[in-house]
Amino acid sequence: MSTLLRIDSSPLSSEASFSRQLTSEFIQRWSQTNPGGRIMERDLARTKLPVLDAEWIGAAYTPEASRTPRQREVLAASDELIAELAAADEYVIGVSMHNFSIPGGLKLWIDQVVRAGKTFVYENNMPVGLLRNKKVTFLVASGGVYEVGSPRAFMNFVEPYLLSLFNYLGVTDVSFVNAAGTARLRQGVGRELILQPALASIRAQFQAA
Repeated sequence: MSTLLRIDSSPLSSEASFSRQLTSEFIQRWSQTNPGGRIMERDLARTKLPVLDAEWIGAAYTPEASRTPRQREVLAASDELIAELAAADEYVIGVSMHNFSIPGGLKLWIDQVVRAGKTFVYENNMPVGLLRNKKVTFLVASGGVYEVGSPRAFMNFVEPYLLSLFNYLGVTDVSFVNAAGTARLRQGVGRELILQPALASIRAQFQAA
């Protein structure tokens, strides 16, 4: 039985968020293709994660057997999030572009799950990712158009960052679906028209499967 982890990072509601609409579409198609599959959900807008501080760093680099009860408490959220990643075969992550990069909530999540000895290790002084044989699909919504080949592609720090990060963790099966130009909604363009290319890309993935 396959397990999918859905992560939403937009601070907007399901009704207002373009990326959440895309993850919902993905979940619907995935469920049809994987009857009996398990879906886990993590809403980062409702998950209050702390900024990493000296206490967290000290706890993370203390050998597990030597950690104090307080240090285990500090790392509890990180352990829970990493367990979700380990349990899933596949991830779908909704991302709204904020200031040419990812939302703050997603960055806090990343800081909690990138941990030496948990999601990567060092071998011969080189990092080796531990999240192997996983697949991730990023569903990205942006107000402007920043895709490869567009005049403002150089301003897109979402895709290169997330691609590099997940490769670092061992996830090499990475794909992106972009819903670009969502700011057109304020100009009277309908949501479905804006989302149509991205929705078609999601549906095509599952038709080809």
